[in-house]
Amino acid sequence: MDNQSGILYIVATPIGNLQDISQRALAILATVDRIAAEDTRHSGVLLSHYGIKKPLFALHDHNEQQKAELLVARLRQGENIALISDAGTPLISDPGFHLVRHCRQAGIKVVPIPGACAAITALCAAGIASDRFCFEGFLPAKSKARRDKFEGLKNEERTLIFYESTHRILDSLQDMQTVWGGERYLVLARELTKTWETIHGDALDNLLHWLQQDSNRTKGEMVLIVEGQSAVEESEFSADAVKALELISQELPLKKAAAIVAELYGYKKNGLYQFGLERFK
Repeated sequence: MDNQSGILYIVATPIGNLQDISQRALAILATVDRIAAEDTRHSGVLLSHYGIKKPLFALHDHNEQQKAELLVARLRQGENIALISDAGTPLISDPGFHLVRHCRQAGIKVVPIPGACAAITALCAAGIASDRFCFEGFLPAKSKARRDKFEGLKNEERTLIFYESTHRILDSLQDMQTVWGGERYLVLARELTKTWETIHGDALDNLLHWLQQDSNRTKGEMVLIVEGQSAVEESEFSADAVKALELISQELPLKKAAAIVAELYGYKKNGLYQFGLERFK
């Protein structure tokens, strides 16, 4: 490690609510020599809110490989630089990979400053297994490519996490429905930490119907948390029965809820109870 070199800080910023930034992140942003940002105008709003005035350097998908060497040269000269993205943790479906690799190869210290991440924020509130998950980032823009992606993930046992935009969410879910069928359980989280934050889970068929009822439900930044295939295969119960079990168990003990749902849908109560222990643990 070159002791004369500066430090590259990877600084997580809020995904919506400006209060979701750590004291450490603010201290770093206030003391570095310059800040590399995905969109300097967008990041300028956050920095202005906290009274931080530092030289900004645009680093985005289209110039990162060319500009990384320039930033490494500045770091070698002793500058400390912070890397931020438009929102959340840099490098998570955002630029920065090439810069970090260049720094590590050059022996420059890279220090992560943790904070908000939309994928993890959605996952922790989804009520879907979080012990093993697979982050797939943004889905392809074209339907054929999306369906190919879903086909490749059809038997994935881990919980799946996708990002999607407001103008493609319905098309993407319809492609998912075509490939996986309508029983797969998923949670849609939109506008996380913002005024219109919505977190809604259901079987895919039902979720699509719910979205189509109100166009406002398709607006904003989207995260999709999708149950892994193994969990679906292990369940012999209909999506309606599972939903009923989930709702009733919020008001009654799980064993009593399982007995009620078993009576309503014609299942064995012990099987439903065991399923509930695994599903809602």
